[in-house]
Amino acid sequence: MREAAFVKQNKDKWVAFESALSNKTKIEPDVLSDLYIEITDHLSYAKTFYPGSNTAFYLNSIASEAHQKIYKTKREPKNRILEFWKIEFPTMFYHHQRELLIAFLVFTFFTIVGAFSAANEGDFVRSILGDDYVNSTLENIEKGDPMAVYKEMGEFNMFLGITLRNTRVALMAFAYGILFGVGTLWIIMQNGIMLGSFQYFFYEKGLLWESARTIWIHGTIEISVIIIAGCAGLVLANGLLFPGTYTRLESFKRGMKNGLKIMLSTVPFFIIAGFLEGFVTRHTEMPDWLAILIITVSLVLILFYYVIYPYQLNSKPKAT
Repeated sequence: MREAAFVKQNKDKWVAFESALSNKTKIEPDVLSDLYIEITDHLSYAKTFYPGSNTAFYLNSIASEAHQKIYKTKREPKNRILEFWKIEFPTMFYHHQRELLIAFLVFTFFTIVGAFSAANEGDFVRSILGDDYVNSTLENIEKGDPMAVYKEMGEFNMFLGITLRNTRVALMAFAYGILFGVGTLWIIMQNGIMLGSFQYFFYEKGLLWESARTIWIHGTIEISVIIIAGCAGLVLANGLLFPGTYTRLESFKRGMKNGLKIMLSTVPFFIIAGFLEGFVTRHTEMPDWLAILIITVSLVLILFYYVIYPYQLNSKPKAT
């Protein structure tokens, strides 16, 4: 990148930072700290590609001036955990809506692929879901209780087992982002194909509604969290592949940090999904309106926290 283009791309951040240092504008210490990290990355870049330039000299001067001031004024909020879920995470996640959209679209595409494959290949469902599951479900259908699989274990054991299994899948989706995103996309693909073939299996038996109203009681949050974990893996991969003006190591560390924050945000949703599958889904006799209500509330909760609320926070005017 030419020096003039580099300056043009980043000068607004530098001016804002310098203005905050001279107390012309008021910026929260945490925001100032983040800006400082970015300025030092720009300084490293300038020293590498424009050594001895006025740009490098200027960045070095403001970075030096900032160091003591930041670490004297930075304070941790009193309610750090609440602050994370209420402000810090959704503010950060606003900048990763693109990765979330990609994860969602990939998952949706392979769900369709799974359903299409199940419709056109006789043994596809068995190859994906396994003979034991298919055979036991067929037996349950003959007995008049197609969703009996959700009643075979005790409530707490099922809750614990499902929560741990979902956590494992999500951690794999995130960790495999280290493989430049290919591993993450593979996990998303596997789960999408499984869902598509699973739903087509019940559709073929004339039980699409019966299965959907039951499965999506817990599946709305469960599937959403897997997609969000996929988003975390893509954030990690993005840090590796596209460092921008950061060094690749610094970009990777930022991708890892933000990906971990995304994973941390899913913890309450894992617990909710496990609770619903262990304690609620088994009640297949519940009226349709109640099942629809649970599914709707779950969907609204996910959409609000991961899409709507981050936009609301970032659309508020910044304090000056």
